[in-house]
Amino acid sequence: MVLVLIVFIILVVVYLVIRYNPAFGRTPDGERLARIKNSPNYVGGKFQNPVATNVQIDDVPYFKLIKEFLSTKDDRTPKEEIQVEPIDQSKFHRSKNSVNICWLGHSSLLIEVDGKVILTDPVFSQRVSPFSFIGTKAFPYSENYSLESLPEIDLVMISHDHYDHLDYQTIKSLKNTGVEFVTALGVGAHLEYWGISPDRITELDWWEEYQFTNEIRLTATPARHFSGRGLTDRFSTLWASWVIAGSKAKLFFGADSGYYRGFEEIGEKYGPFDIAMLECGQYSQYWPFIHMMPEETFKASANLKAKALLPIHWGKYKLSIHPWTEPVDRLLAARDNENTEIVTPRIGQVFNLNSPFSTKRWWKNEYHEN
Repeated sequence: MVLVLIVFIILVVVYLVIRYNPAFGRTPDGERLARIKNSPNYVGGKFQNPVATNVQIDDVPYFKLIKEFLSTKDDRTPKEEIQVEPIDQSKFHRSKNSVNICWLGHSSLLIEVDGKVILTDPVFSQRVSPFSFIGTKAFPYSENYSLESLPEIDLVMISHDHYDHLDYQTIKSLKNTGVEFVTALGVGAHLEYWGISPDRITELDWWEEYQFTNEIRLTATPARHFSGRGLTDRFSTLWASWVIAGSKAKLFFGADSGYYRGFEEIGEKYGPFDIAMLECGQYSQYWPFIHMMPEETFKASANLKAKALLPIHWGKYKLSIHPWTEPVDRLLAARDNENTEIVTPRIGQVFNLNSPFSTKRWWKNEYHEN
């Protein structure tokens, strides 16, 4: 009886922590849930991937996966501090004739197009976790960046609700600003719960569009991934990739996605793209369907008809079991044509889409290699 009582108490504590910790967010309900149920991508009480997709392969012993993830191999994090650049806010000059991009590590990007600055998947907390004291911690350089270090933001674009893409503390800091939000269907439930006014939130299903300004049109496109922030809400909100179409450039923000032939359809509908920002990192042989291997990242950029490829989703967190520089090294080795430029700016470096791209292997310099 004592053991049963202890187990019961533990379960009650876990329930209360999840129920009342705001970082877990809120499950969609009311009119939002009604809209979700009308989505062609919502079947059997959950959102579906564009093709059949397992989150991870079935025959992996869970204890083995945890053991590998918790191992302390020294190549999974930088041996020395990554040399980054402070954000030069003066380069975001609100010009309607140029596109400026700044990668802040992982999937956080500043994108200036037609005089408006878009911030993607902003995560400035030190851990990607519902708790500040446990979970994967960001590489030390991330402390150089915060909302205060950014230029004025007009729109925040959120691809899905995983902790490394949707950060409670960052969103809460934006509550009293006039920043607009565009996100995938259902994710607005979290934002509204955290204090963002509903009139500042636009939620899109796949293939739906939002005319942000007269010049900028945003389209939510399919991705092969999943969602969820708690123990019981997996697939309850949608995940998406994004087309950013301006007056003089077209950009693709891929966020998280395993490879599938849908990149070809997006390329046919909306390409060619001036640049594709695609995930290249946090992959594993244990979950090969929800994240791309680097070789697949290059293939996806070709499917999208991208003139340039910026690899993202690496260089900030240890979320898988590969060496931290392996994603970009494998990507560069996979390049098999000269029509796509692989862009490798330093973290924090602002580059212009119409200027020569940075292709230096800055991550090698930390190890004094050529």
